[in-house]
Amino acid sequence: MQRGVLVIVDELMDEGIKETLDFKSPCSDSSNTCTFRIADFGCSAGPNTFLAMEKIMEAVEQKYHAQFQNSPPLEFQVFFNDVTANDFNTLFKTLPSYQKYFAAGVPGTFYGRLFPKSTLHLAYASYSLQWLSKVPEEVVDTKSPAWNKGSIQCSGTAKEVAKAYSAQFKADMDNFLNARAQEIIGGGLMVIIISGLPDGILMSQTVVGICIELFGSCLIDMAKLVSNNIRLGLVRARAGVHFIFLMNSKKLKFSSNLRINVLFLLLLSSE
Repeated sequence: MQRGVLVIVDELMDEGIKETLDFKSPCSDSSNTCTFRIADFGCSAGPNTFLAMEKIMEAVEQKYHAQFQNSPPLEFQVFFNDVTANDFNTLFKTLPSYQKYFAAGVPGTFYGRLFPKSTLHLAYASYSLQWLSKVPEEVVDTKSPAWNKGSIQCSGTAKEVAKAYSAQFKADMDNFLNARAQEIIGGGLMVIIISGLPDGILMSQTVVGICIELFGSCLIDMAKLVSNNIRLGLVRARAGVHFIFLMNSKKLKFSSNLRINVLFLLLLSSE
């Protein structure tokens, strides 16, 4: 699915890099080495991340050579980030042998700082920010109006449930953007690809929503077979399949003097 999406947004991402990425020559005065640093936040175990990095580097190289015609060749350093439970062994075992960049793994949640200040030139996140940092407490509390009644997703039918997920999503996004604002150099670029729903369409009305609900019911049935003493809230937290898809694309401004360009690619799901 992500590979198909990448093909669709490739042209938009290429235009965004050419038009909005504003960097000075990344060459060090002391070593005359030009290094461009990219981070994929939520890389998973590949191979889609490798294809995305290749496309990004192609666009950056074109812009670099057009802007700095007499500069030394550009070198790339790519950081692959995901949670500590991610299968980094598989990721690096399948790393293409022909890659033209220096690769490194960075385990940890992207809802906090992962790099020193002004380290990255470009941050990339594709289909990763819909994963919340935690399950909202209200949706697993049977006494709360926002109790989700055993469902593992925000179907959109219950307003209180949607409000709880939306609040958690907003808090997570604030943390993500504030962390990246510290890590990306001035004039750098952040590319965010995330799915969304058109107005009036509920998650439960989409094919993806139906599949997630089915998947969730299977997980719950399996958990009941293993032990009747396992709480559903714990099962849901381990499953980690909590989605919130409602999001508006907008231009972001930070209070500091640092200017970061944010390219939002919002992909709408249909019924």
